[in-house]
Amino acid sequence: MHFLTFTWNPIEGIDLGFLIIRFYSLSYVLAFIVGWFIMKRFFKHENVSLDKLDSLFIYMVLAILLGARLGHVIFYETELLWEDPLSVILPFKTVPEFEFTGFRGLASHGAAIGIIISLILFNRKKLKFPTLWIFDRVVITVAIGAAFVRLGNFMNSEIVGKPSGDFPLGVRLIRNDIRPEVAVKTTGIKDVDGAYSAIVNDPQYYDLLTSVPFRHPTQLYEALGYVITFLVLWYLYWKTTKKEFPGYIFGWFLILLFSTRVIVEFFKEAQLGERADWFLNTGQLLSIPFIIAGIYLLLRSAKQTRFTP
Repeated sequence: MHFLTFTWNPIEGIDLGFLIIRFYSLSYVLAFIVGWFIMKRFFKHENVSLDKLDSLFIYMVLAILLGARLGHVIFYETELLWEDPLSVILPFKTVPEFEFTGFRGLASHGAAIGIIISLILFNRKKLKFPTLWIFDRVVITVAIGAAFVRLGNFMNSEIVGKPSGDFPLGVRLIRNDIRPEVAVKTTGIKDVDGAYSAIVNDPQYYDLLTSVPFRHPTQLYEALGYVITFLVLWYLYWKTTKKEFPGYIFGWFLILLFSTRVIVEFFKEAQLGERADWFLNTGQLLSIPFIIAGIYLLLRSAKQTRFTP
């Protein structure tokens, strides 16, 4: 029996008339803004010049967006590199015809690699502290930012879970399981939002509505895991002296965040480019090296000398 279930039929975004602010894009904006304020607090607490914060922000924005996009293409849609190279870095596709798509297809593993490279470069050029010092602080912002992004995925009804069966928690993702053209044809309502709303609210479409399976809300599972990761890292920073041992907080970040990814992937539908017949999918296999690296950093940090700016 389903006790905690609901039907999810969000609007596309905030319509300003001349522009639609999509919730997924808004989730990235919120992640960057919240991250900036958190890093500002860290810099002030440790008497680090705030002049360096603006440079760090630029490095992070470019690293996350480029890394996430290139990571998705390399790990999941490699064929785009030769079939439609412009779509790799631009918000449209040109094959088989021109279509504005927005920036869809972003891989967290690519973002992680991009962050690592950018922070190494930033530290060498601007900060000149032990490299792991900046990692230990930035990843706290990344953890809460990742939660915002998964909420954006939920708003978009994407990266969906497997059917939940008799599990008491489930969500009907109307816009994932009923194609827009089917919604429009069935209801006769040309406005897509109106067509979906009719299916949800009009009893005459009850059979179509109930044909949509309840799914695990994996976006919310993952967001919750990232919030827990953030709270653990926040506690380590403010309530312990572990921040003085470079690599300790970063190590826990890698272990907690990518362990969350491994666990939640068991409840997700296979994404584009993944092998559904493997015990561990692409996302899980890519997470394992990060977890191992996190364990190594924890062990290594115990041998590090304390560092304070």
